[in-house]
Amino acid sequence: MRKKLLIAAVALILAGGTVAYIQRHEITLAMVEKVASERMQNPMTGLDDGLHVGLCGTGSPFPDPDRAAPCTLVIAGKDMFLFDAGSAAAKQIATMGFSTGQLKGVFITHFHSDHIDGLGEVLMTRWAQHTQGQKLTVHGPSGIAEVMNGFETAYRQDTGYRTAHHGVATMPPELAGADVNQFAVQKGSYTTVVQQPDLLIEAFAVNHQPINPAVGYRINYKGRTVVLSGDTTSDVQVKDAARNADLLVHEALSPELVARLQETAINNNRSKLAKIFSDIPNYHATPLDVAVLAQEAEVGHVVLSHIVPPLPMAPLREIFLGKAPDVFKGPFRIGEDGDFISLPAGSKEVIYSQR
Repeated sequence: MRKKLLIAAVALILAGGTVAYIQRHEITLAMVEKVASERMQNPMTGLDDGLHVGLCGTGSPFPDPDRAAPCTLVIAGKDMFLFDAGSAAAKQIATMGFSTGQLKGVFITHFHSDHIDGLGEVLMTRWAQHTQGQKLTVHGPSGIAEVMNGFETAYRQDTGYRTAHHGVATMPPELAGADVNQFAVQKGSYTTVVQQPDLLIEAFAVNHQPINPAVGYRINYKGRTVVLSGDTTSDVQVKDAARNADLLVHEALSPELVARLQETAINNNRSKLAKIFSDIPNYHATPLDVAVLAQEAEVGHVVLSHIVPPLPMAPLREIFLGKAPDVFKGPFRIGEDGDFISLPAGSKEVIYSQR
């Protein structure tokens, strides 16, 4: 009896497998349709009211297969903003299940290429996917107007092609590109960039010399606060901005690991590369610097981003962090592309997930 049941079960499995093989194209297309439908739904519908931070790029100019260039999404209530737009920013946003068409604003910290070189694609895809008839605004410190003029010039022909191809109703030329909000910052003070009834976004100067201006941002929504350091050394104004913040997203560099790369470059007669490796530690913060700053500022949670250098092996993560987790008493972690951190309004909760 058992043998007959086993034979019948095997026959049923084989029959099912045969049907699946015959219908494999239809099954595959149905799966594609299902995934596409899920991607086209509004991903913010299910989010709790509050602040949400999505790390769409935690890397640096170093080639890193696991990390895209700097790119951070911030969702405040139902409004989505982008802070920095490194290469592949638009694709990373889509990979996380969001759409550049939902962006209400882009904020730039400074004009190093790894923070702006994905901006053209962000502007183009936002124009193509936005349906509410509002032109995007790009905010940045003095110099952003010149940067945006460059992107407008570079994309002028492409913009014309797309309007000609899809029509004025679909690709209205007056909504292409972005408006520019250029602001000034002074050391020791805060510049209000966006102010709404429940939302305040402020910029502050940071120390990334000789890069000037360079800014960080403080975002407050319904009592929850997130601070983004931008590229900087350990800086007193970052500490002031981050005081009692729920979350600090801070850049970090390991001098020990970079020194090894410098030594390797010297041994391989790469003198120019060795010089660059010797220079970069003096305008970035170490994980230990960040831990000390965050502990003194009584920050709730710390996530490291703009990771230098890449960390392809697990033991490198321990070397990178060093003693920092022992110094900062709260949650202290290395950010990963796709990390999504939620800070619900009316709560002290900080919820981590991966998209």
